[in-house]
Parts: sequence; structure tokens; C-alpha cells
Amino acid sequence: MSSFTDLLALERVDRDIFTGSCHAGAPLRVFGGHVAAQALTAAGITVEDPDRGLDSLHAYFLRPGRTTDPIVYLVDRPRDGRSFTTRRVQAVQYGEVIFVLSASFAISEDGPEHQPEAPHVPAPDDCPVLDMRWLDAATEDAGGTLIEAREIPADAVRDDTHGRFEGGLWVRVQGEMPADQRVHNCALTYISDLRLAGAALMKHGGYEKNPGMSITSLDHAMWFHRDFRADEWLLFVQGSPVAGGGRGLNLGQFFTADGKLVASAVQESLMRRLAD
Repeated sequence: MSSFTDLLALERVDRDIFTGSCHAGAPLRVFGGHVAAQALTAAGITVEDPDRGLDSLHAYFLRPGRTTDPIVYLVDRPRDGRSFTTRRVQAVQYGEVIFVLSASFAISEDGPEHQPEAPHVPAPDDCPVLDMRWLDAATEDAGGTLIEAREIPADAVRDDTHGRFEGGLWVRVQGEMPADQRVHNCALTYISDLRLAGAALMKHGGYEKNPGMSITSLDHAMWFHRDFRADEWLLFVQGSPVAGGGRGLNLGQFFTADGKLVASAVQESLMRRLAD
């Protein structure tokens, strides 16, 4: 790997069959955002109309993938309509489905527009660099971290007028990316899995006050509202409205530096306390 886009690279085996390799998010377990980004890449390759941009995706993490073996992506084409195109993707290792994704692509149409105001937070240069050593190790063949992230102080995103988010990051891909918006959508899908699963734990003191707590992503959904560039700073604010039964619901929103809401993410996570 020499750039972030190499993380998305797939080999086309047949018309709707692709293979790829994913790096670790935990020891010997693939990073879920990487699998989702590659599955979305596979789906996008099969959408021939360049005017159909990504509308939304819905995905489930079914099994932990292995980092030592390739992943096979099988694309199904349920619908190619006049306005919308739908794709389903299964990620498979050794005959077992580890991840499934549905993606909707649509033409852009005129209509009413509104959005919430972006939270008022310090600029990226005024925020500390987020420790990304785990990603450094996972992508060491590429010369280190391919994502730049800055931590927003917790009290800076507590804004009652904006739904009281519990945490946030400034994030961007390092290096210039191609102009293709689908590549930027895949990059943001990758980035959207950074710490979102733990947003529900922030209300309870985070990992520091909950030692031995295991957090695992169960499902993931995203909606893409307008075009953006993933190699420019994006504000990723995170929060959680509810947790219970060992599961937490986590919400995320991505804003450009000038306050445009470009994407929303929702993820449910399993919050399980490990036995002593």
C-alpha cells in the first residue's frame, strides 16, 4: 500500500465476484470499517451509471474475519430502476458469511433542503492529535497511518442545541485522493467505524472507568446527503441516545469545515463485560 485508496483495492474474479485483504482492528480480527469499505467498493464497481451516487448503506457484522486470509465479495443485483440501483454484497471466508451489506445508489434530484447547525468546536489545529498507534501497526506496509485524526475535548461537543453529542474527531485521509465521489464515500465508510461503537460507553466514563468491557459492532448504517472530499477535514461528532440489554445505539454525523452535513451514521454495539 502506498496510499489510502490501496486499502480499497480488489481483484475482480468474475462479473460480480471480487477478492480483497483487510487489516486488523483487533488482534487477528479484521477492522470492520475496512470490510465495509471494500464491500461498498465491490458494489460500486457493478453500478455502471456514473450519475448514480451512493444514497445509503445498511450492513451487519456476522462473524470476526481473519486477517491472514483473503475475503471474497459476492455481489447480487436486485434492482436497476429508473432512479435507484440496489446492490447486495456478502463477504465470505472459507464458506462462511462474515459480513453482509445492502447499498442504494440514486440520481440526484431537486427538492427541499435543511440540516442542523454544526456544533461549535475548536479547529483541527487547536485539537490534540489522536493516538492511532493501532492503525500504524495495521498499515505499517504503507508507511504508517493513512488517516489523520484530532481529538476534540469532550466538553467542547456538549451542546444542548445539537443533541448533546458525547465526543468528536476531526478526521481526513492523508494525501490527495482521486476526484471520484464513490472513492470518497468508501473512505468515509471506513472512517465511520473509528470509535463509533464505543460512543454509548462515553456516557458511563468511557473505557477507563469500565475495565474489562468488550465492545463489538453488530450493525452499521449510513446515509450520504451531499458530495464531499474525505481528504479534507471533516468533523465527526458522536453520541448515544440509549443503551440497555448489553447493547448501545451510537449516532454519528459528518460535517465539512464550513458546516455542511454530508453524511450520517448509526451503529448498534454489543457491550459485554468479560469474566474475570
